[in-house]
Amino acid sequence: MISKMIRRKKNPAWWQIGCSLVFVFLLGGCQTRLFIQPSPGGNKAEIFSRQPIEVQQGLASWYGGRWIGRLTANGEIYRVGDITAAHKKLPFNSRVRVVDLKTGNSIIVRINNRGPYVKGRIIDLSVAAAKKLGTYDRGIAKVQIEVLREIPLLQKPNLRALNPPKIPPSKPTVKK
Repeated sequence: MISKMIRRKKNPAWWQIGCSLVFVFLLGGCQTRLFIQPSPGGNKAEIFSRQPIEVQQGLASWYGGRWIGRLTANGEIYRVGDITAAHKKLPFNSRVRVVDLKTGNSIIVRINNRGPYVKGRIIDLSVAAAKKLGTYDRGIAKVQIEVLREIPLLQKPNLRALNPPKIPPSKPTVKK
């Protein structure tokens, strides 16, 4: 009987497999999950008024690097490809046209973060926005920002305008 117990201790394969499975399941429960959300305002058509609400001039910079994948001030995840920006005071989801005063290039960005916290700078562009604007290589650029007013699109079309009421044909009058 003692020899049978010794044999079980020498060959505990079932015990090792069971413990390792339990360990893997416990470890799997500690995994951090990344929920990918679509970027707000992705494929939605937008129309803006020609007259900006507010105009500012100053220096723009871009931010990325360690901020990629982290939460922005409005709760979104900062992604490399998003055309967004950080501003100290403008409301979140405001649309801003940023014009590079050196080249004349412009881009419309959405405010989703707070900053920049460097004296003299008025806006921090995302990496993708800085590349499209052409200021990525320079790092800092003199810009003009124009806060845009969105013109709401017609969500439910006026059915009367699309289908005018049918007027019954009138009887032709014969002139004598």
